[in-house]
Amino acid sequence: MNYYKVAFISLGCDKNRINCEQMMFLAQAAGHQLLPEPEGADVCVINTCGFIDAAKEEAIAAILRVAALKEAGLVGKILVSGCLAQRYRGEIPDSLPEVDGMLGTGSYTDIVQAIQDVMGERPVDFHGNINRTNDDGQRVLSTPEYLAYLKIAEGCDNHCAYCVIPSLRGKYRSRPMNELLDEAAELASAGVKELIVTAQDITRYGTDLNGEHQLAKLLKELCKLDFHWIRLHYLYPTDTTDELIDVIASEPKIVKYLDIPIQHCNDTILKAMNRRDTKADLLALLKKLREKVPGLVLRTSLIAGLPYEDDAAFEELCDFLREVRIERAGVFPFSPEDGTKAALMEHVDMEEAQRRAELAVDVQSDIIDAYNDSILGEEREVLCEGYDSQAQMFYGRSYAESPDIDGRIWFTADSEIAPGSFVNVRLTGTMDGETTGKKHPAPLGALCAIHRKNLFSARFRYRKIYF
Repeated sequence: MNYYKVAFISLGCDKNRINCEQMMFLAQAAGHQLLPEPEGADVCVINTCGFIDAAKEEAIAAILRVAALKEAGLVGKILVSGCLAQRYRGEIPDSLPEVDGMLGTGSYTDIVQAIQDVMGERPVDFHGNINRTNDDGQRVLSTPEYLAYLKIAEGCDNHCAYCVIPSLRGKYRSRPMNELLDEAAELASAGVKELIVTAQDITRYGTDLNGEHQLAKLLKELCKLDFHWIRLHYLYPTDTTDELIDVIASEPKIVKYLDIPIQHCNDTILKAMNRRDTKADLLALLKKLREKVPGLVLRTSLIAGLPYEDDAAFEELCDFLREVRIERAGVFPFSPEDGTKAALMEHVDMEEAQRRAELAVDVQSDIIDAYNDSILGEEREVLCEGYDSQAQMFYGRSYAESPDIDGRIWFTADSEIAPGSFVNVRLTGTMDGETTGKKHPAPLGALCAIHRKNLFSARFRYRKIYF
């Protein structure tokens, strides 16, 4: 067997990142050398997203950038994996002849064979069963050492009318709880402080195994491990049970931040999009969450310009935002995706959908600004992520900011702070939609407790197995 220099580029969501990390582990375990950049690679693997037009454009741009390096002799072969390869298997060879091979979403575990084949000038077109689950949690972490994702399920059974995910990722498959807990324990022993529990829909976890919702049980077990924060991505409104809400409220390690994509609030649109909730359901759920989880910060995703959204329905969406005051929201224009039911329905043109999305963003910006103003003067625990020499400030996140999605907290301090450290920050101002502050000294008792815990952890920490 020959050994090569291999670079990986991962695009899209955190779930896609995990698949890329698994491929990196398999390649490294087979003896290949992983490079941090494409330049100098014998093989560059581009793990793509193909969910909506913006994601497709990002993937194509990345492929063409690496293709330019290939033409310049700086990259040998190009493999494309992930959702774009799965969705456009028949079109990529003609549209992107620079690509030397493809792996669909059912073939991540074929990466080692794909590397050997493409370097041996053999065809690479691996498209396995998208309904199979790779339960092997071994991977090379591409996140900072203090942060990791735990994917608890693959695929989706919701079949929203606008979404292609089920056709790209297959049916919903929960991973066995014992395997998740083993993987989580290894992550904790490796020094991960923030664990992000993720899937296309985490609230459905376990229902395909025995018909019962098991996320609450899983979270209780995860909270026994040595994580500082446990964050949840993504919750489907209908399956957010009272038991789950109680666990979120009672477990201090679970951050009081929930990402619940609702997409819209108009009943006609929700029904047409095959969503299982109504506006009344959404209002009741958000009210219950606010009551049971003090300090809760909510994030959601919204789509402007969906089929059946007339001017009145769009204004209803804006009024809904003003009423429920969800702290964080991503607003996207409707993208009619081939193969979806929504693409065949009558809808506004893309220009109008984009205009409405921008108007909704304006509404949401006012809500975010008001929220930021309301928390000034508070002291928050912040996970420091680095130092910006130009701004001469440290930056990080509190429980209210998810990585790579929300903004940062910028703060000053009288001494050096290592990335991955938790510090108390007094919030004193805002800057371009983000908050600023100053590190607040911890009381003596808290400092002693922290150092005792660090000493204990250093004595008994396992050998780090993630690189």
